[in-house]
Amino acid sequence: MQSPLFDLDPTDCALNLLPKDGAAYYHPKIFDNLHSTQLMEQLQNSIKWEADQLLMFGKKITTRRKVAWAADPNCTYTYSGVLKVPQAWTPTLLLIKDRLEAMSQCQFNSCLLNFYHDGDDGMGWHSDDERELDPHSPIASLSLGAERKFAFRHKRDKEKISLFLENGSALIMHAPTQEFWHHALLKTKTVSAVRINLTFRKIIPSA
Repeated sequence: MQSPLFDLDPTDCALNLLPKDGAAYYHPKIFDNLHSTQLMEQLQNSIKWEADQLLMFGKKITTRRKVAWAADPNCTYTYSGVLKVPQAWTPTLLLIKDRLEAMSQCQFNSCLLNFYHDGDDGMGWHSDDERELDPHSPIASLSLGAERKFAFRHKRDKEKISLFLENGSALIMHAPTQEFWHHALLKTKTVSAVRINLTFRKIIPSA
């Protein structure tokens, strides 16, 4: 697959969604529908997907949603009490990483991938603020497949901001967004198609 044109202005159509305490820029259609479909097919076939496991009230819960963790060596990651050991970068992941690094003006060494079968799969309110993450680095997210509703909720006054994440779109969250806002992917009965989400991060490597 030939890579799409990368000479577009990365600030085109960018909109800061947050009124305070952070910045989250939405970029629609950084990959067109054809390239997005090709990327989805390659990710489904080249990534080792596993059912996500979370620790809740001291018990390990297995979710329907599937996940994968890809990263440089020594970039392990723990969230919800479960340690993720990285798998190697694939050519498809590196192509997407290069695109999002150019847009965000930041280098990433890791990526958390989520596979949502349909609208019954979602992600509850949380912040990406685990101790392994560089708090000064942005987090860049690519959405592929089904359009889904995504929301922010301020930790103090509970103000909410929501939008629909389109196929091929990017959302780039800058510091101090994770400090002041939770975010969630909302469940819905109206979506029956697959969505893949990739969130590129900068991890502080373990020794």
